Amino acid sequence: MDKITIKSLKYSGLHGYYDREREDGNVFEIDATAKGDFKSAIENNDLDQTFNYEIVEEVAGKILAGKSEKLIETLCKKIGDDLFERSPHVKELAITVRKLNPPIKTPAAYAEITMVWKR
Repeated sequence: MDKITIKSLKYSGLHGYYDREREDGNVFEIDATAKGDFKSAIENNDLDQTFNYEIVEEVAGKILAGKSEKLIETLCKKIGDDLFERSPHVKELAITVRKLNPPIKTPAAYAEITMVWKR
């Protein structure tokens, strides 16, 4: 299978378990990796036969700018469900949502969740 990846799309959003996170906001990163047979896209020069990462940008941006969610798991599932439905040539999709500077006492670069969809 072929693999296409886009990494570290950055968005600000009002998401988090605690009220202050939903008020002050945080920075989130999105990674998307799609697997499938994308060679027909080359033969036909057709973006619709591959994984269009412009759609990742559109979907992730809409969800991160949308309704506040308490869990990054919810954000990940919403993004993955929408992308998988809109990408019929993708056989396997992995989405990672990363919350930078999580609100814990010990300094940490990020907390992340990765979910996988398969046909």
